Amino acid sequence: MNHHLPLPLPGVTGRRLRKTLAERPVTVVGAPFPLAAREIERQGFAAIYLSGAAFSAGLLGMPDIGLISQEHLCEQTARLAASVEIPVIVDADTGFGGPDSVAECVTRLEAAGAAAIQIEDQSDDKRCGHLPGKRVIAAEEMLEKITAACAARKSSETVIIARTDIRSVSTLEDCLDRLSAYQQAGADWLFPEALTSREEFLAVGRWLVDSKTIGIANMTEFGRGPLLTVDELGTAGFAAVLYPVTLLRLAMKAIEVGLELLTDEGSQLSLLDLMQTREELYDLLDYDPAQPEAWRQRLGIDPEE
Repeated sequence: MNHHLPLPLPGVTGRRLRKTLAERPVTVVGAPFPLAAREIERQGFAAIYLSGAAFSAGLLGMPDIGLISQEHLCEQTARLAASVEIPVIVDADTGFGGPDSVAECVTRLEAAGAAAIQIEDQSDDKRCGHLPGKRVIAAEEMLEKITAACAARKSSETVIIARTDIRSVSTLEDCLDRLSAYQQAGADWLFPEALTSREEFLAVGRWLVDSKTIGIANMTEFGRGPLLTVDELGTAGFAAVLYPVTLLRLAMKAIEVGLELLTDEGSQLSLLDLMQTREELYDLLDYDPAQPEAWRQRLGIDPEE
């Protein structure tokens, strides 16, 4: 892995992430690239999320069907973790295989700076959690993955998140049964994906409160469920609210509109008020163009080389 900026030691940001739950609910925003991560941090959010869907589409130009390699994911995790001080939560999809593969994945992502690592119970031919046609593995297989993930982490502070996709193929009762089993297997946080109504979020929230368990609510746009507010979900019992692809969707729509205006008007003049200025970019990068050597020193680059 080729990076220069220092990465946090295993467990350091995991401990920080756990402490943020004292002021729940925590809003977690997906960062499609490191510059966006810096802005998320500057705006005061407590954590960022590396979404498999946003990473597949935004940086690789591919659909979210399990095409990301473990190497790709570790490299992007390191880029994000080195760009901010707030914790990075990483979507590791199915963990790239069985328990042995999950263990390797957790070890490498933790070393790359992940504060939390999310594993799901979809089969290897995975797809976006809000699309039809998903398949899930047997609960017993997922329990083995969770056990392997917990055993593989170097620090017990690193958070292991177990996501279940079973609500898309079965009942809410089956979803609650899996959440209970995953909690007993040692998962730190639970992620019920693709709940379909406000009533289902409330029911799962009540179970989370009764079980004294930390749960994540996914508020992805254009999905199967309603878009509830952070306050509503916090009151319901969820400790964290996730916005995995929001910034990528906003950025791509702005790009689409900008290109259309550039084609129609032959100039970007009418777009200037919507743009980040050069000064704002440099401020976000903590860059003084009069002293470029400061960033080179930060990266450990010898100017003579």
